[in-house]
Amino acid sequence: MSPAHCLSCFLSQDYLSCPRTVTKRYWSVNPVAPGSIPGRKGVATLDIDTKTLDGVKFVKLAGRLSMGPALDRFNATIIELLGQGHSKIVLDLEAVPTIDSSGIGMLVRHLTTAKQAGGAIRLLKPSKFTLQTLKMVGLLNLFTTYDDEAAAVSSFQ
Repeated sequence: MSPAHCLSCFLSQDYLSCPRTVTKRYWSVNPVAPGSIPGRKGVATLDIDTKTLDGVKFVKLAGRLSMGPALDRFNATIIELLGQGHSKIVLDLEAVPTIDSSGIGMLVRHLTTAKQAGGAIRLLKPSKFTLQTLKMVGLLNLFTTYDDEAAAVSSFQ
């Protein structure tokens, strides 16, 4: 196997998917193109849908919010929204079963940026695991959570 996006490994006769990778058969957290690595299973995917409701950006997430391409896509989406001046954001986390420390760090970072711009990030229907994780690390009190979409959107009015 010698795909065009892989580099020859000087330690073995195998190929690497990323120039930062120095071990045999280890796939980087940022592959060249998601899904382009043959035989890789278990890669966390994250579906992201955005819409505007009463001037508030509504971001629906489906999948695991964990380190890797999924978190990179989430980061790019929120940076783009904040860059366009949308600082009032509701994150629908109903379909996000798990979140790791990288995902939590990203949420806090973007919450800080949104607050500095005069807005905030509200969490809609976070899973029990997400709530427990945020509580365990002492960050649940930073976020306002809602179980109703209309209430989350109207909290910005």
